[in-house]
Amino acid sequence: MFAVGEYVVHPGQGVCQVEDVTEGPRAVYQLMPVGKRHPMRISFPVANEGRLRPILSRDEARDLLDEVPAIEVERFEARNNSLEEEHYRAEMREGSCRDSIRIAKTFRIRIEELSARNKRPPVAYERILKEARERYSSELAVALGCTPADALELLQARMGERPEDN
Repeated sequence: MFAVGEYVVHPGQGVCQVEDVTEGPRAVYQLMPVGKRHPMRISFPVANEGRLRPILSRDEARDLLDEVPAIEVERFEARNNSLEEEHYRAEMREGSCRDSIRIAKTFRIRIEELSARNKRPPVAYERILKEARERYSSELAVALGCTPADALELLQARMGERPEDN
């Protein structure tokens, strides 16, 4: 069971802080998303806490940053962009910070490859890249005690991206 004040990763909302835990037959976590423009408190059943996961520790986050260059890109491709987007969104919801980094790396490379051939990348690619970046930057920021923008810059430097590539 998670304690008040702990940070967890919610499948749909990303990093959240546990604000309260109500007891009883229908015990509920009161979660507040971190880093959102207009956060709204989420009630999440304690019975489903298996879907929540703790955020990375500071050491795990540093180790992950060191591993970034070696993270392989994914080769999954679907018949159309909406199926592909659905696949990757599901993977981000259920996956780890490492998965979000892998997905961001995959779509950054796909977008660069299409741009190099003077083709416009699908809007879905931009959406997936943005969501993956938001997911990993918020988790790394909380784990490392910095801002999401700083975490994004750290990771982009490890991936060989320039900050203006956003």
